[in-house]
Order: sequence, then C-alpha cells, then structure tokens
Amino acid sequence: MMSRRGAFTDYNEEEAREYDHWILNNENQAREFIQQTTDPDAIRYLVEGEQIDRNFSGVNQSVREDILTHEDAPLDVKQTVAQRNKQLADILVPDDVLKNARTAIALGKPVVLYGPTGTGKTYFAKQLALETCIDYSIHTAAPTWTPGDITGSIQPEVEGGEISYHRRSGCVSDGIEKARKYTDNWGVIIDEITRADISQVFGPLYTAIEDDEQVIFRNEEGEELTLTDDVKIICTMNMSDRTVNELDNAITRRFAMIELSRYDDDDRMELFNRWVSGIGTSVAIDTDELVMLFEDHHQGINSGTTTSAEGGIMEMGPMHYKDVTQFLQEACKDSGEYSGDEANAVGQAFATYIAPRLLNTASLPQIRRIAAHYETLDDEFEEFDLQPAVDLAQRQAEAEQREMGIGDV
Repeated sequence: MMSRRGAFTDYNEEEAREYDHWILNNENQAREFIQQTTDPDAIRYLVEGEQIDRNFSGVNQSVREDILTHEDAPLDVKQTVAQRNKQLADILVPDDVLKNARTAIALGKPVVLYGPTGTGKTYFAKQLALETCIDYSIHTAAPTWTPGDITGSIQPEVEGGEISYHRRSGCVSDGIEKARKYTDNWGVIIDEITRADISQVFGPLYTAIEDDEQVIFRNEEGEELTLTDDVKIICTMNMSDRTVNELDNAITRRFAMIELSRYDDDDRMELFNRWVSGIGTSVAIDTDELVMLFEDHHQGINSGTTTSAEGGIMEMGPMHYKDVTQFLQEACKDSGEYSGDEANAVGQAFATYIAPRLLNTASLPQIRRIAAHYETLDDEFEEFDLQPAVDLAQRQAEAEQREMGIGDV
C-alpha cells in the first residue's frame, strides 16, 4: 500500500531493522517512518536499539515529538524518549508507602504525600511520576494562588493601548492538554500545597474529580478540558505546615492520603550506610562514627535523648543526611575546600543542610533544645567539630528572644 507521499505504509519491525541506516540518515525519512508505522515493536527497536530521537536535533525536536505523540508507541518507549536526561534513582520509601502510592495512581486517584521534613516527599513524587507517566510538570503552591492557578484563568493583555484577553492554563488544565497531546499519562506535581488556601484553590478541582464530565477550562482553541485518569495528580505536604486532621475534609475524601514516616531503624541505618559509603576511603573521616552521629542526631531530634525526659524535639526524616554526605565527599577530597580539615567540615555540613531546616519552623523552646542537642553531640563525638551548628542554633535562640523582648532564661 502506498501513502500519500508515495512511500510504503505499515512499516514493521523487520523493515526497521533492515532499513535502519536509511531511516537514520535523514530527518524527513525518519519522520515518515515513525508517522506511517503502526507496529509498536518497530518504534521500540528504533528508540532502544538505534536511539533515533538522539540522532536528530531539529529546532522543534520533530522526531522526538512524533514518537511522543504516536498512538501506537508504548508508554515505556515514550518514557525512554522523554526522560533521556532524567535519572530515576532507587526508590527508597518503605514498601507499604510505595505499594499504596502505586495502587492509588493506577486507580486514577489523586495523591497527597505527607509527613515530616526530610522524608523525601518531593523526590518520591518525581519518582512516582516518572515511573507511571511519560513525564511530569511540577508547581510549588503559594499564598497568592487562586483557583485559576489550578484550573486556568482569563488574563488581560494591553498592547498598543488596546486591551485583549487570553486564556492561561492552570497546572491541572495544562496537564490535561499534555496528556491529550501525548495520548498517555502525564504527571502533575503540586508541591507544598498547604502554602495555598486549599479549600479555596482546590474547589473547582474537587468537582472535576467527582464528575469526569465537568469542564474545568476551555483553552485558547475553545476545546473543553475535563479531568481524565491519564492525568496523575501528586501533591506533597509537610506536617510542619498543618496536620492531616486540620485539613479541609474535602481533600481527605477525594485524595489518597499517603504518609511518609521517619522510616524504621533498619531501613534508616541502611540509608545511612549507603550514603556514607559514597564518601570513599580516601577521605579522612571515620565513616562508622559518622553513621553513629547521624543516628544519635536523628534519635535526639525525633525521640529525645536518654538523658532527657522531655521526649522528641520535632519530627524529621533521614533524607537531610544525604546532603551532608555529598557535601563531605566533595569538600574533603584532595582538592576540596575542607581537605585536611574534615572535623570542621562535618560541623559545617550540619550547619548548612540540617540545622537551618530544623530551626526554620522551631519555636523558642525547641530552638533551645536543638542548641543543647548539638552541644551534647559535640561533646560525645570528639573527632567531629559540631560547633558551627551549635553557634547557629544559639544565634537563632538569641534572635528569637530579642524579638520577643525577653532576656536570657
């Protein structure tokens, strides 16, 4: 059968293998083959074997778009093309969290990942989207958000003294258009949702979740956009912002609420050992002691110390310690900024990546306890200098006291 261009149609995998050099020799030939084939295996061969999308770098990335918009291209092949420059690292969340999230996504249920700081909510949201979708867009909520930031809005534009209006997609309506364009799943990540007024901003979205025929927006072409199962909505929320019980009941009824906890002892230690092993043997740091420092710091923040009857200071997850190990790996190598000054580097890493995150949401009593905890750790771990973290916490306590108009207590 001949196409309108005079070429053969219904290209298959066998022809893709036989004529791959011809296909890869010219962008127009490549586009014609992709557009005319209905064989998923032919597309898979060209993408996975010959990496056809890498061979051409046209201004509009035409070959890439032809593959992504092809109705017969399998999702995993589209993911390969769309995610060339993205790394899907090992998923580190507990098994029950992963299973619950995957199930909710498969059912087309919007997801809220919630938990204390440092549990890897945003990172897991990206992993979940890359695992189940072609790709994703990410948006961070803000206090200024309106429903239009979710579903879309009509914006005025002044040019030459004339006012005109255009339609601007919101994060969800944009995701709907992406899913339509690529005829497959598209992820919409809304990060830190409690920074916005959820009950106000999510109102139109609630209706769309319950009624798949509800038009949430019309784009510039006048097309009606409705929420479908191929738009995967994944939200994150810090427990320091608001507890689940304080949320509008509307969101807990319509979203799958999945908690990322602090990880149990064995899982947490596995993470610590994995990250610390990346520092390498050439760096003059006792990695076994560093793991113990991580664990004692984590236990003291979350559960309290054996010498204190007050209990934990606040909740935090283990992901912050990965930043510490990466800092030490870079800073303490032979040409690093802290080569030969490893003890100080550990304290500087804590003062840069962990203490500020704890102090950011802490009350004055908590800040004082954080400072005391760092003093205790500084005394217990003699080979590490944690004074930078101690000083940071003490300065924060003094600033809070001045602002409250109280003296030393």
